[in-house]
Amino acid sequence: MGDVRRGIEGRFHKMKNSTARAKKIIKRVVLIIVIFAISLIWLMPMLWIISTSLRLPTQSFTLPPHFLPTEFYWSNYAKVFDILPFLSFLKNSVIVTVIGTGVQIFISSLAAYAFARIDFPGKKVWFIVFLSGLMIPAQVTVIPKFLMLKGVGLLNTIWALILPAIIDPLAIFLLRQNMLTIPKSYDESAYMDGAGRFRIYRSIIFPMCMPSIVVVLVTRALVLWNDFFQPLIFISEYKNMTLPLGLTVLKGQAEFGSGSISIVLAGVVMSFIPPLLLYIFCQKKLMSATVLAGLKS
Repeated sequence: MGDVRRGIEGRFHKMKNSTARAKKIIKRVVLIIVIFAISLIWLMPMLWIISTSLRLPTQSFTLPPHFLPTEFYWSNYAKVFDILPFLSFLKNSVIVTVIGTGVQIFISSLAAYAFARIDFPGKKVWFIVFLSGLMIPAQVTVIPKFLMLKGVGLLNTIWALILPAIIDPLAIFLLRQNMLTIPKSYDESAYMDGAGRFRIYRSIIFPMCMPSIVVVLVTRALVLWNDFFQPLIFISEYKNMTLPLGLTVLKGQAEFGSGSISIVLAGVVMSFIPPLLLYIFCQKKLMSATVLAGLKS
């Protein structure tokens, strides 16, 4: 009887374990389906843009609408280069984004290092003054910027887009908060070894803040890449336009009947390839920053 009882209990435990595993599998499958559905909803506008850029404009307004084109018109992408100096716009956008983001990261990290690691009179007051810049809308400062750039002769140049972007209070705040979490013992050990403040910043603090720096880099690079407002105000010469401003030429032709919505969207598709590559390249650092933020919280 004891053997029979143990056999029944063993079968019961096996059935219980298999039921628990089945529930876990079902939950995981349901979670994957939900995540896939949400991702599809988020991707639908982008997929529709890509689909529309590969067909004739008349096929985009048929009822009922067709998601996939019946025939792929790759010539829409070639027409973008025929209508616009697309490579020139791309070069200007890359120059503005790379130089603006690089100088901004360098200055913001130095300022954050000073506010986080160095004691000086009025540090808290000056930090509050920096943060107050977050409460000022960009539209309020555009007229003073315009007058200053006109006064120094930088209007209608790409430097009119780079110089106003090198100071960012939000980047200083984010990097300072991250540097505050690093123990001061690193600085003390480096001082004992004869390192100066800049050597500590360059060799210790900056590498340890790399995940946060990458987050700031990606977000600010996207802001500069997609900026339309400031180029619209500061740039009037065709040769100095960036992609967001230059693509409005295609949009204007489409609205007045001499262009095509498919060609406009073909230009849009090509314009978001560089930010996509930047995100793919920095994805690991972005994920590590998220993990570190979760551990610190």
